[in-house]
Amino acid sequence: MNDSQPVSTRSSTVEEWTSALAQSTGSPGGGAGTGLTLAVTASLMSMVAGYTEADGDGLAEVSRIRARAQSLREAALRLADEDASASEAFGAAFRLDPGPGREEAIRRASLNAAKSSAALGERALGALDDLAWLAANGNPALVSDVVVAFGALRAALAGARTNVSFDLASLRSGGKTLEEIQDQHPDLWATVQQFDEALARIDTLTAEIDHRAAPTDTVG
Repeated sequence: MNDSQPVSTRSSTVEEWTSALAQSTGSPGGGAGTGLTLAVTASLMSMVAGYTEADGDGLAEVSRIRARAQSLREAALRLADEDASASEAFGAAFRLDPGPGREEAIRRASLNAAKSSAALGERALGALDDLAWLAANGNPALVSDVVVAFGALRAALAGARTNVSFDLASLRSGGKTLEEIQDQHPDLWATVQQFDEALARIDTLTAEIDHRAAPTDTVG
């Protein structure tokens, strides 16, 4: 790929995309990596659902979960690319000369970046119930894949949670306090707590099936 062309999760190879991620440019950066991790989660969910046999209501639920997982995979890749663009604008704002224009650019870029990360995290939240269902009802031969999916989902949520928090805190560069930022952006602020709660739930769900996925850990 030509170095002048931005990489994309849809048009670049894994080698090209990860090579771009390895560069000190920030676009793509950790937020885009979070999106790619969520796409891995969705892909594993679709695979496990496809291997799961069920009857009646269970069959209908498996079909719905697989359809939602496939939709999530596509959305996660799109959000990864959108975050890469937001990250580029974020970095550009901080490189501006000091002054009111720089402060406004940082404020706008910080908010856009926070919204991008929040949108990605909210999509990750939507996958949690489906993955929990697969943990309880999916093909038992693929329980290790479910645990890997939980790990990828945890990474995606942790990334979204941290990025939203960091981007909101960046608004302090314009003289705002954290209390003022919380008052002005309550919905974005609340997502941090929501993601924290989801991370705790993932840890609980993973612990409940780990003995099935990694039975050698139970041998003293």
